[in-house]
Amino acid sequence: MKIRGERECGECGTRWSYYETGSVGCPACGSLRSVGRDDERREHTDMPAELDLTPIRAAVDDAPVAELAERAADVCREYIRRRGFVSGGDLRDLDDTYVAALECRHAARAADRMRSLTEAEELYVLALLRGADRGERPPTDAVPASLRSARGLAAADAVDDYRRDLRTWAEDGTLATDERAALGALGDHAKRLRMLDGEVAPEKATSLLAAARELATAVRDGDETALARAEDRLERLV
Repeated sequence: MKIRGERECGECGTRWSYYETGSVGCPACGSLRSVGRDDERREHTDMPAELDLTPIRAAVDDAPVAELAERAADVCREYIRRRGFVSGGDLRDLDDTYVAALECRHAARAADRMRSLTEAEELYVLALLRGADRGERPPTDAVPASLRSARGLAAADAVDDYRRDLRTWAEDGTLATDERAALGALGDHAKRLRMLDGEVAPEKATSLLAAARELATAVRDGDETALARAEDRLERLV
């Protein structure tokens, strides 16, 4: 969506940035009568959002791990719904907190399907709850085989979401042929990963995310070395 980010209230004259508040309502008086003051409309898909799992961590001694994971999934779902990667015309990075929120949500779904969790499975879920809102996830060797689908599906979802916004951001520009090919390959790998229900080695999910980040650097900064790294990662995923 292209908008004029700088707003001025028609009631009290306050000026603010929609890019920062995500609202056309005046932060001073609450009036919805505002006008854009920018000369140019800019692409904007990101809304203000904060992921905070503190209340869920505080209940760790009072509820089963699977129930805590489900509560966290609800919080993560709302966070993901508001997030995007284009802010005021600038392409943002695919950040770790977004990926961790997706993994937390998928882990909760997987845990809900299980009759009970092993100690390793509980430790993995608890590690997610402990660090997801800081962009921290358990290391690849700590992901139980029974829950590695959560990591794979999180990577697939993150890459698809990021590809969508990258294409939106580049709409007015012209992607080079090799950049367009890499973007297509990235989508193909994400689709394949989803068809496998995320059941791949965690290292492959990590490599797919790295390829998306390298490609973003290549497209945004014209970095041919980053493009070569992205292409190499994608080729080795086959």
